[in-house]
Amino acid sequence: MKKSIKKLVMLSFASGLFLCFSGCSSQVNKPEKAPSDTYYVAAYVWPSCHDAPMNREILWPEGIGEWEIIQKGNPRFEGHYQPKLPLWGYEMDNDPKVMERWIDAATDHGVNLFIFDWYWYDEGPFLESCINDGFLKASNNEKMQFYLMWANHDVKRNYWNVHQYKDDETILWDAKVDWKNFQAIVERVIRQYFHQPNYFKIDGQPVFSIFSIYKLLESFDNNVAETRKALDYFREETKKAGFPDLHIQVIAFGEPNQTLANHIRDLGISSATQYNWGGPHPEDYMQWANESMQRIEKWDEQLSVPFFTNASIGWDDSPRFPHKTAKDIVHHNNTPQSFATFLQKSKAYCDARPDQPKLITLFSWNEWVEGGYLLPDMKYGFGYLEAVRDVMDGRYEKY
Repeated sequence: MKKSIKKLVMLSFASGLFLCFSGCSSQVNKPEKAPSDTYYVAAYVWPSCHDAPMNREILWPEGIGEWEIIQKGNPRFEGHYQPKLPLWGYEMDNDPKVMERWIDAATDHGVNLFIFDWYWYDEGPFLESCINDGFLKASNNEKMQFYLMWANHDVKRNYWNVHQYKDDETILWDAKVDWKNFQAIVERVIRQYFHQPNYFKIDGQPVFSIFSIYKLLESFDNNVAETRKALDYFREETKKAGFPDLHIQVIAFGEPNQTLANHIRDLGISSATQYNWGGPHPEDYMQWANESMQRIEKWDEQLSVPFFTNASIGWDDSPRFPHKTAKDIVHHNNTPQSFATFLQKSKAYCDARPDQPKLITLFSWNEWVEGGYLLPDMKYGFGYLEAVRDVMDGRYEKY
């Protein structure tokens, strides 16, 4: 069953489904063909480092977004690299000039796709300025394709600013939405983003990723039929806007399980991937990577839809959690060379599945606060970006 479904995906893919990463076509129904050997290297963008009224009022009063928390990172053990020090300084992610430099650096090193974390809280968007005022106003954004991941997870008060909220773990934002808000999300996403000429599509279908399938189900009283109705509504509205269909992607966490596999089947989900390798987080990067790649293989076997692989750069969210120690942080063997080894494995994973698009998701472009970022810093310089370039160019097959 899985092979037949994936074969259908590839048959459509081979017929001219992807926009080329240069974003050269603005026709809704006529995406440019991409060569079958094209890799789509997609880095997640965490859009928290800018000032906005809602940011300043509720979370980061200093007016520099989450840099306020990143700068307060402190070492928990000898040799612990905290705070993280960006090579280009504490720049605002909603500045189009900053985004232009990001796009150039990314595309020069083999990253041709950004996945923007996108939020909806209190009946409206949150942290949208990064994409609206930064990326979409960058003069060179046609070089980079993008799509959205709806990060529909709850937020505790002390999660994004433990210094302000201390031990207060009450819910600041609940990510559940009702029908009215779901319809507002659909309308906004289609109108504002799907019609952008460089919005990423598979088979001409805009890709929309959903962080938590469980929170989506909760939005509709944990009723699979009602949730399917909501997603079908999204699909129909996408078709009305002139697209052949909607490609719905979900994030898979933890060990493969039949419950999630059943939801993916029953909700008509198109594909799955990961935001990052997830837990557990051993101290050694090589152990984390090996265990994670094994889970990816199991997920691929479990699901009847394409599972797109992920390569992650590390894990250190200690700036958000004062109690965390060395055992909670991936730090041994955590280098660009180690990352390159497993990015090469991700590339091989794609090559072994010629019946599906060669999409690799990366954690991440700029998750400074969680210890996973491609952007250059004061410790490794351009090391991680150079690792992507060298692996994707085939320069270091030994990786």
